[in-house]
Amino acid sequence: MKLHVLPSGPIKTNGFLLTDAVRGEAVLIDAPGNIWVLVEPILAREKCRLVELWLTHGHWDHIQDAAKVVRASGAKVRGHADDRVFFETPQIMSAFMGGQITLEPIAVDHWVTQGDQLEALGRSIEVRHVPGHCPGNVLFYFPSAGAAFVGDALFAGSVGRTDLPHGNKDQLITAIREQIYTLPDDTAVYPGHGPATTVGAEKRSNPYVRG
Repeated sequence: MKLHVLPSGPIKTNGFLLTDAVRGEAVLIDAPGNIWVLVEPILAREKCRLVELWLTHGHWDHIQDAAKVVRASGAKVRGHADDRVFFETPQIMSAFMGGQITLEPIAVDHWVTQGDQLEALGRSIEVRHVPGHCPGNVLFYFPSAGAAFVGDALFAGSVGRTDLPHGNKDQLITAIREQIYTLPDDTAVYPGHGPATTVGAEKRSNPYVRG
């Protein structure tokens, strides 16, 4: 499995493309604006088909290109039902931002929830619910790769903002401690913005949530 980190869109949101050239399959985690123009040539070069799109949460910068990705690839979509309103009626986010962006609704094929075990690219993946930044933020944990894709719950040296609609600071802090800090310390943490970090590094030094 190969990881491609693809920051894109107006605020350089991280999209993560996971490819397996042996299987000829790929999974995309999050779909920020204009990510398809980055994904498509990688799929062609590695002779992979995008089979699934996993959305860590429903905020506009993570779903801006989702409908385009699905139309182009036929990928099945996974997300958490607590963010259903964002996926299905994204115009509420457009209104919140003063109409500066245009968003298309995205149909989720499979709703994920806490403790789900997924199979993709020959690996087992655990879903953990990490609300607080928004109701439906989830992480996708690859035990065999020692990697967790956490959306906007936790960043290197910071945490997701909770001043947006449906955010909850206390809920986020609790979720980080219970769902992220309980992963092995050497787990690589891939956030929705900025560089990767590790669980251990954040437990030791994150000023917002110490382990």
